[in-house]
Amino acid sequence: MTLSKNVEKKIGKKIKRCQQLIEKDSATQFSDEPTECIVICNAGLSTGLQQEALLKEAITHGPVRQVLLPPGKSYCFLQCESKFAAEAVYAALNGICALGQDGAVLLLAFCAELPPHQDDPWDSGLPGGLILEHDFIDAEMEKALLDAVSGARCPDETEADRNATLKHRKVKHFGYEFVYGTNNVDKTKPLDRTIPAVCETMWKRLLALHPRLGWHVPDQLTVNQYEPGQGIPPHVDTHSAFDDPILSLSCGADIVMEFKQPSTGRQHCVDLAARSLLIMSGESRYDWTHGITPRKLDTIRAPNGGLTVRKRQLRVSLTFRKLRQDSRCGCQFPRLCDTAQRSVEKVPALLECHAAQVEAENVHRVYNEIAKHFSDTRHSPWPRVEAFVRSLPPGAVLLDIGCGNGKYLAANECALMFGCDRSDGLLQVCVERGFNVLQCDCLAVPFRDESVDACISIAVIHHLATDRRREQAIAEMLRVLRPGGRALIYVWAKNQEANARKSSYLRQNRHNNKPSSEDASANADSAPVHVERVVATGVTDCTLPVHTNRTQFQHQDLLVPWKLRSSDSAEKATFLRYYHVFEEHELDRLCLVSGQLEVVESYYDQGNWCVVLEKHGK
Repeated sequence: MTLSKNVEKKIGKKIKRCQQLIEKDSATQFSDEPTECIVICNAGLSTGLQQEALLKEAITHGPVRQVLLPPGKSYCFLQCESKFAAEAVYAALNGICALGQDGAVLLLAFCAELPPHQDDPWDSGLPGGLILEHDFIDAEMEKALLDAVSGARCPDETEADRNATLKHRKVKHFGYEFVYGTNNVDKTKPLDRTIPAVCETMWKRLLALHPRLGWHVPDQLTVNQYEPGQGIPPHVDTHSAFDDPILSLSCGADIVMEFKQPSTGRQHCVDLAARSLLIMSGESRYDWTHGITPRKLDTIRAPNGGLTVRKRQLRVSLTFRKLRQDSRCGCQFPRLCDTAQRSVEKVPALLECHAAQVEAENVHRVYNEIAKHFSDTRHSPWPRVEAFVRSLPPGAVLLDIGCGNGKYLAANECALMFGCDRSDGLLQVCVERGFNVLQCDCLAVPFRDESVDACISIAVIHHLATDRRREQAIAEMLRVLRPGGRALIYVWAKNQEANARKSSYLRQNRHNNKPSSEDASANADSAPVHVERVVATGVTDCTLPVHTNRTQFQHQDLLVPWKLRSSDSAEKATFLRYYHVFEEHELDRLCLVSGQLEVVESYYDQGNWCVVLEKHGK
């Protein structure tokens, strides 16, 4: 199909407008000359474009090495095997292929290279503990299994039971019914329809292949039938319901299953061939979700190393599980663990009852013990905090609530600076440095109403154990501020990798500083982070998780270790400090509760959520 000169001119103008927007958004460098890389300027994930549909159109004109669809964007990228192939794809699709939103034609342009992106989900390395056994059964065994599961019936099974379907597939259960509403089973109601005896030969073969695999003969089987276009949402098999491992046998046809690790954002695609057995154990069982996207085409690796598409066919999966006896999971992966989450859900209520005691023992007492060592490690002011303090005009009064060793009290010689803290040891450091300081609690500051021009509270409020007490601390800052006065608050962020960059806290762990290509394989082979739970000091019914230093946070309310070596001992003493690490926008919401503060600026700075506030004038 050849476009008229008039149509070509109109399309060219539209492409130029799109290029300007994309250049600002992604720093893509467009090229007037043909290259291997093509930008689809007006279609992407946000417009509903599917990778398989795009690839199906493109590969008929030239081999494609890679497709990149940035999340939430209305544009995407193709990398062809050669410049010649890219020219052929460009000529065939630009202004012609109607894969845009509401049937609009695609607008294409060449670019110098693809933008930085996440690891290829085909090359990122298998999740830890994931094993794929190709040709685990032969054609004869496959037929025997399909005959057994399709013909099996319970004595009291009705016609409706035999035709039971879910929204995305037909399903049948053996041993115990899997209840999708709760993602669990009722152990008190075993089915008369047990796992077919023909399956028993597989357990002998599995044991011979993997003798070290923690193994139990399954007592629950779910059979799913997938028509082309059907799938199953990303999920993790309930930790407390089933033991490790989970087995999935593919029959009838091949299909692509996607694995995602929420804690890291890593993704991996696994091509499940017919008659293959997928073994999900350890990390892959507990810390990764798995699912099948509903579609009629799968993107797969081509023999030449590029990408191609494959039509889906009718597939039957047999998922074998072993019920847990104690209904409690003791795994080391709390993010997706229902047992760990139930424990976490109890923490806020317990902290409401014991907040003051937890703070006294796991904040105030600890900082008195570690004051000198803590002060020695806190000598460099954070640039944006220092800039805030220096911005105050001559004669302004600033109060640093939770001043620690006073590192900001010398940042502005033209302002009148005061500091307060609970720690005797840290206040003594301030006195030795000649600062104006006093001892108090941040919940009751001994300053008159509207007596200061500015307040700072740096790494303080996250030591308060309840929302109510955190609100009270902000209310105290509001009370002492004059109308029009400003405050700056910093709290530790739960997400230590915001803006796709590890915080300085994480970078102090040398294992976190490897290039991304090494990082993926290192993560796959590394041991899981063990999350210990201990009783908060002096509060017997309140257990909190102990954080592993220099790693991503798994919980919001937790204890963070501080190791201190005494002068007369080679051993280090460990002190546990209570923290509530903040989700994004959580601090902003707390600051707006009073209705008398305006959030002037909200930002992320080196692993902290930060706000600049201004008190409304009268």
